[in-house]
Amino acid sequence: MVALGEKTVAVCLLDDDPSILKATSRLLDSVGWKVQAFTDPVEFLEHAAMHCPDLAVIDVLMPEMSGLEVQTRLRRVSPSTRVILLTGKDDPSVRRTAINQGASAFFIKGVRSGEFLAGVKAVADSSN
Repeated sequence: MVALGEKTVAVCLLDDDPSILKATSRLLDSVGWKVQAFTDPVEFLEHAAMHCPDLAVIDVLMPEMSGLEVQTRLRRVSPSTRVILLTGKDDPSVRRTAINQGASAFFIKGVRSGEFLAGVKAVADSSN
């Protein structure tokens, strides 16, 4: 298990694409992360308000609510949750906005598994 100190890190994934959720969940599960996946932003935010996950990996482009809006709302309901944004389209203005709003990392879908895992671990380690 990947743990910080005595605590296993809780990671929430939010993406409207079930295949991306499945692949990302499997990747994080393979190294021992405690992962919970969501396709619905409202359901995710309700969960986050109750459970305050350590880390959230959020898709930027979703039909119901953008990842940037989710990030803004998440800061209100679970301010200690670290955010990583994941997107299929690298838009410098979106990246800048995400980072300015407190995102800890920003990845483009298709990123190499090792690079993504290293980024997630670095963000999780920095929250401890």
